[in-house]
Amino acid sequence: MKDKEKEKKEPPETPETEEKVSEDVSSPEKSEEPDADALLAAEKEKYLRLAAEYDNYRKRSQKERESIFRDVKAETVTKLLPVYDNLERALRAECSDPAYKKGVELTMTQLKTIFDDLGVKPIEAEGAKFDPALHNAVMHVESEDHSEGEIVEEFQKGFTLGDKVIRFSLVKVAN
Repeated sequence: MKDKEKEKKEPPETPETEEKVSEDVSSPEKSEEPDADALLAAEKEKYLRLAAEYDNYRKRSQKERESIFRDVKAETVTKLLPVYDNLERALRAECSDPAYKKGVELTMTQLKTIFDDLGVKPIEAEGAKFDPALHNAVMHVESEDHSEGEIVEEFQKGFTLGDKVIRFSLVKVAN
């Protein structure tokens, strides 16, 4: 009875099954040796990933450098703004010496030129509509001559560097 069970379990050997067995035996040998195309594709994939990673690093570093440069430039200009304010006050003051006044005017012109070269622009305030993104209202005044929300007087000039406000304008606004 056991012989009959063996016969049922084992298929009779035919030339077709012998070929299949020989193919099965040879296929593990093929899988052990990687295909040259597969190796090339894997190395190319590694190379492309590395190149993309380096490109991202380069772009990120460039953005960081630009950001640091922009911040340092804004900080430097902020430190020069009190000089601008003092020169502006000196120009408004009465002076009996015309050479002294001319020297202050030339210094102010030079500072304005430097600001222009750096991309620093003054914020227009007097007569403009109050904008909390650009102006800081320190006083309100009732005025029939001015419309509501109009800037009547500017106490301190504000400046922008690109789209960033370096210093807000200190203004008096009509109610």
